[in-house]
Amino acid sequence: MARIKRSVNSIKKRRKVLRLAKGYFGAKSKQYRAASQQVMKSMAYAYVGRKNKKRPVFAAPTTPT
Repeated sequence: MARIKRSVNSIKKRRKVLRLAKGYFGAKSKQYRAASQQVMKSMAYAYVGRKNKKRPVFAAPTTPT
């Protein structure tokens, strides 16, 4: 059985990260390493932000009907 080469998959992975980092300042949108770190941090902020957006809904007092 022939061995599997990873070049296509690794290029796709890098391209995906750089596409997600589009619009970031400086090296964060150009270099894979800096971009991947920033994308991971941004995803974490986005996750927390989605939870924070729902806070007032759950904190609002419910009125008895």
